[in-house]
Amino acid sequence: MDVLVFGAGSLGSLLGGLLARDRDVTLVGRDPHVARVREDGLRITGAVEARVRPEAVTAVADGDGGTTDWDLAVVAVKASDTDAAAAALADCDLDACLSVQNGLGNEERLAAALDCPVLGGTCTYGARLADPGRVECTGVGEVTLGPHEGGESAAAERVGAAFDDAGIETTVADDVPRRLWAKLAVNAGINVATALADLPNGALLDGPANDLARAAAREAARVARAHGIDLSDDEAVAAVERVATDTADNVSSMRQDLQRGRRTEIDAINGAVVERADEPVPVNETLTRLVRAWERERGLR
Repeated sequence: MDVLVFGAGSLGSLLGGLLARDRDVTLVGRDPHVARVREDGLRITGAVEARVRPEAVTAVADGDGGTTDWDLAVVAVKASDTDAAAAALADCDLDACLSVQNGLGNEERLAAALDCPVLGGTCTYGARLADPGRVECTGVGEVTLGPHEGGESAAAERVGAAFDDAGIETTVADDVPRRLWAKLAVNAGINVATALADLPNGALLDGPANDLARAAAREAARVARAHGIDLSDDEAVAAVERVATDTADNVSSMRQDLQRGRRTEIDAINGAVVERADEPVPVNETLTRLVRAWERERGLR
């Protein structure tokens, strides 16, 4: 299976690097990271140690000698870049596409542009782009994937088997919509609280930040149920606390964005809860406004 990873940031580089131990992989990302990978290969350090040599390019058409044919495209860009990813992949010959992005709606936007099965996925591997050419695995987790609309598919089974063969813990699931909402509740609870308070994930396990994270997750679960997703408040809160425990020392992606002065994924996370809510969700509304205000002040919005 030839794999294209569109979005060679932290998670994309880690998953692409792990797959490259067993598969032909092309990473699409930005310099100087891509240039270093092209010259010296990709180093994976931390909980997993490896050195691999995937193809590394800055545009889809530059990959693998100019080919645009791949068995699988893994999309790992920020939610705000999903439309650009869809446009870049639209003319490719793909057997399947897997989104491992944060937030809701990414899979539908990809499916509207691509002529192949689109899978949704969640990933609990921890990743940090430490230096150009080096990604740190901050924790071994699991990839869960399946058809974005739910159910079963041969494409999901093929992709799951390829990930398994590459040594990535993988589950093929038939309830991806529920899993994506559960992931949204976790991100709504963890990402903004850790970003605004500048805390590691584990700091949410007690104290006032814990109360905030739990409240945001409960609101997300309530909105999920209004959209026909069976996700209880208790399940959402338990998922937040489980992830905060398992990734206690990790820096959330939104906290990294604030530290580096970058636009966040607030619109696709807490903003998605607000957008889909028929009743007030005051915690998510407040968190969304605070982050959007931070972005606007820095010219990012």
